[in-house]
Amino acid sequence: MKEFLRLLKREFTLFVGNSTLRTVFFLAPVFYATLLGLVYKSGKVENTPVIVIDRDNTPLSNQLVEMLGDNKSIKVLRFLQEPGNIKDAVIRHDAAAVVMIPARFEAAMLQKKYPELNVYINTGNMMTANFASKALQLTIGTFSAGAAIKGLQKMGMNPSRAATQYEPFKTNYITLFNTTSNYLIFMWPAMLAVVLQQVILLAMAVSFAAEFQRGSFIREYTAMRRWAFPVMLIKVIPIWCFSILIVCVYYLMHMLFHVPLPEGILNFILLSAVFVGSASFLGVFISILIPDALKATQILMVLASPAFIISGFTWPMSAMPGFVQFMANIIPLTPFLQAFKILLIQKGSAPLIAPYMNHLALLLLVYAFLGWVALKIKLWLLFKEPKKRARVTDTA
Repeated sequence: MKEFLRLLKREFTLFVGNSTLRTVFFLAPVFYATLLGLVYKSGKVENTPVIVIDRDNTPLSNQLVEMLGDNKSIKVLRFLQEPGNIKDAVIRHDAAAVVMIPARFEAAMLQKKYPELNVYINTGNMMTANFASKALQLTIGTFSAGAAIKGLQKMGMNPSRAATQYEPFKTNYITLFNTTSNYLIFMWPAMLAVVLQQVILLAMAVSFAAEFQRGSFIREYTAMRRWAFPVMLIKVIPIWCFSILIVCVYYLMHMLFHVPLPEGILNFILLSAVFVGSASFLGVFISILIPDALKATQILMVLASPAFIISGFTWPMSAMPGFVQFMANIIPLTPFLQAFKILLIQKGSAPLIAPYMNHLALLLLVYAFLGWVALKIKLWLLFKEPKKRARVTDTA
């Protein structure tokens, strides 16, 4: 135990004394949390440019343009004449859509000739395209319904009956979870988890590999050569302790950016603990397996870089090939984000996150076992050579 505590103290000293690790582990999470929080601070995309080409320029078309302008999600750029090249105009104004109001629009509506209103959506950016499309459908649909009901009223029908004639049944759309469609609540916490996994893996990548490279492992861990698991704990305990600080910083950031906390804080703490443990043991395993610190870092970054994309958080895993799903399921971030989404966004209860918690716990046990086996073999190989040299010297 005395040797364990000495080496643990040494590990803390090495970690704090390494300027690169200090920068990566402490400054990077704060920097990215602040940067991403500022990026998504508004929560919604507003004032998206939309070109409206009003060839009719009549009171009715003007009313439609005014209604579009009242929608806060879009910003109307009105043209009375069609630009020479619509695509160039879209690119020049960075417009998300083009609404084409045809000539004689008002006359055709009054004569019941059913005029066509063309809307061109710029899908160069899917997110702004979706926001603009939703806003346009809502506003134009409201205008269309209002015009139809007004026409029936002119024919002598009372307002309530005119409404039922236009809409024979009523549909209520009720949003569940993140009811304001706030992108900050959806994306920001998930990105913080990505950063946390990255810094843990970066720190663990050099934990054993750097010791092997500079030859200090044999000198310092001779007394612990028979105890592989305690040696692993010496390396991961500082990471666990400093990860608590990062999670606390994230907690303060939630309050700073007014992002709600996950449902059931104890469940979240347990989930975070298992996530940190599984990520750290994954780093231990790779660091032992690859004795070169730079190569270990590169391999872990190659593994972790696409983690968010393939995690199923923004794109369903069912739409991915089987191999990609397998890769996603062996990365701790995947089950963590699925459970985190339930706790934070969907406000689900503990039983709902149980499958993902079990998945994370399984990864923790598997990577801890693989790391233990790899370290056992490594210790045997490292301390076998000095014994051979000692026997040869005694014989001589």
